[in-house]
Amino acid sequence: MTTSRSRGARLAALTAVVALAVSACSSGGREETEKSGGGGNAPGSSGYTIAFVTHETPGDTFWDKIKSGAQQAAKDEGVTLKYSNDPDAAKQAVLIQNAVDSKVSGIATTLVTPAALAGAVKAATDAKIPVVGLNAGIDQYKQLGALMYFGSDETLAGQSAGERIAKSGAKHPLCVIHQAGSVSLEARCAGVRSAVAGTENLQVNGADDAAVVSTLQAKLAQDKSVDYIVTLGAPIAQDALKATAAANSSAKVVTFDLNADIAQSVQDGKIEFSIDQQPYVQGYLAVSSLYLYLKNGNDIGGGKPVLTGPSFVDKDNIAKILPFTKNNTR
Repeated sequence: MTTSRSRGARLAALTAVVALAVSACSSGGREETEKSGGGGNAPGSSGYTIAFVTHETPGDTFWDKIKSGAQQAAKDEGVTLKYSNDPDAAKQAVLIQNAVDSKVSGIATTLVTPAALAGAVKAATDAKIPVVGLNAGIDQYKQLGALMYFGSDETLAGQSAGERIAKSGAKHPLCVIHQAGSVSLEARCAGVRSAVAGTENLQVNGADDAAVVSTLQAKLAQDKSVDYIVTLGAPIAQDALKATAAANSSAKVVTFDLNADIAQSVQDGKIEFSIDQQPYVQGYLAVSSLYLYLKNGNDIGGGKPVLTGPSFVDKDNIAKILPFTKNNTR
């Protein structure tokens, strides 16, 4: 595809698919620049360089999907992509400022800690560099000056999860927050609590799986009334499975997000369901939307966030979705 019209059609179609789904997270601080076209357009052939900055925690497979989507969009559009990440809010802000200083064409960034990133985002908009938000910050992106947003409504996602487990009899779910200060994770747990009043939040260090397992195991051994564990990321769900086994707990596990192991656990009945926000789509749309804005002045979403979730993955649809998790696109 070589024309902006064909790219626009492809993006519109992808956005429509996302809308239908709704109705039914590299090394810290390191920057990577895409050099290979991989069957797409030559990097830089569009003349645009896009910085893609996230709060990725090294080792979290969630971010592989976001990055994969961004890379594919960059290949499709002939964009030079500069990916960087750091889970520390102040360091992520520095990465955004570095992108501004290098005079990139546009910036796509997660907004998980809006207050800490506000100054850097303002520096970008003051420099007339367009910014789009993705994955986190749905309620704050406009205030910060981002033009568009691609991600899930996390409050709605939490409510949906809470309502589903409430129907199954949940009374005392444990909602596991694996990154302190994340507005997205807090919103998910608040949503669960709105449907199940007995929801209890538990803070863990998501960068240390062994610590997550031991914290969960201790909690489950001490409190036998916990009947559901709601994890907010796929690697934490794997930790929860280990903790429930070690504590001999009967608590059921549900999770947000997917990877191949979690998808297999859903198929095997070890995890009740996953709430998928389709991170590959988030990465793809963030880059493509900036390309279309720079080239053609397009505003994807018409001033409203483009929702990529929530979408339930359970025993009814896992057979169809499982192969895509192995391709790193779901």
